[in-house]
Amino acid sequence: MLQQLRVLSSRSKIVITPCAFRSYVSRAHPSASNPAFPIGDALSTVLHGIQERKVLRQQKWEKNAATRVSKGVTDEGPYRNQDETVEIALNLNIDPRKPGQAIRGSLSLPHGTGKKVNVIVFAPDDDADTIEAAKKAGATHVGGSSLIESISRGEMPLTFDRALATPDVMPLLSKIARILGPRGLMPNAKLDTIQPADRIVDAVKAQAAGMVQYRTDKNGIIHAGVGKGSFSPDQLSDNIREFMTVIQSAKPESFGKGKKKGGKKGSSGGSKDAKYILKGYLTSSQGKGSINVDLRTLDPTSSYFMSVPPS
Repeated sequence: MLQQLRVLSSRSKIVITPCAFRSYVSRAHPSASNPAFPIGDALSTVLHGIQERKVLRQQKWEKNAATRVSKGVTDEGPYRNQDETVEIALNLNIDPRKPGQAIRGSLSLPHGTGKKVNVIVFAPDDDADTIEAAKKAGATHVGGSSLIESISRGEMPLTFDRALATPDVMPLLSKIARILGPRGLMPNAKLDTIQPADRIVDAVKAQAAGMVQYRTDKNGIIHAGVGKGSFSPDQLSDNIREFMTVIQSAKPESFGKGKKKGGKKGSSGGSKDAKYILKGYLTSSQGKGSINVDLRTLDPTSSYFMSVPPS
C-alpha cells in the first residue's frame, strides 16, 4: 500500500509517522484517466460481456426449475434469453443551447437495429391508394381524422414506436400534439417522418427495418443503439461506421462548449484545431459499465477510423 508521511508538530520536536494514502478526487485533483481501447477491442469486450451474462441467465433459469415446479409454474417452452442492445455514446463539443448547434436526425443502419418497430401512418381518409400501400408496406395502423380522433379519446393505445405523416395531414395533428410530442412520436421533417404520399411506402419500410433517431441532450451527448448482441462483429462495425459518418456530416459550422480563445464569454468555438468529438464510449443495455474508445478509431476524419492504430 502506498504510504504518505504525516508531520505532527509538538512544542519541542517534530514526529513523522506513516499513514495510509487516501486518494482525493475533485476538479483540481481528478482521478486517474480511463484507458482508451481501439474500437475492435472495445466491441469484442462488449460482446464477450453479453455472452457471459447470457450464459449466466440460462444457468439461473435451469437452476430454478425445481422452484418453479414447486410453485406450480409450468414452462411453456425453452428459455428465451435476452438479446441485449449494443449502445454507443458520444460526447460532442457542442452546446445545444446555442443557435445552430443542436443536432437531430435519423439514419438507416446497414444491418438494422435488430428491433421490431411498429409504425403508424397519418394520411387523408380519402386517399385510399396511400392507405392501402402503407398497410402492405408494414404499417400497423393507417388513417386520418378517424385515427386522430381515436388517439385523442384514448381508444387507441400508444403502443407504436414511430409515426409517419403526409404534409397535408399535419395541421390535423395539432389536436394530439401534446399526446405524441412528449413521447417523441410527433412526425418531424428533421427525422424524415413527414413524407409525401408517393414516398410513404419507402419511409414505412425504412422505419420498420430499424431506423435510428439521434438527438443531442443539453450536455451535447448523443446515445444510440447500433445493433444487438446477436449481431456479428462485422455487422456491428458496419453499423458503427455508418453512424459515425452521419454524425460527422452533421457537424455544425460553428461549435464549442466553452468560450472562444480571445473572445467573449459564451461565444462559440469552432476554431481550426477544435475537436468535434470529445469522447466516445461503447456499452450494452445490461452492461455494468462503458468502455472508453480510442477516438483515433472512432473519428471518421482519422487515418485509423475503424482500424487498429499504432501502439
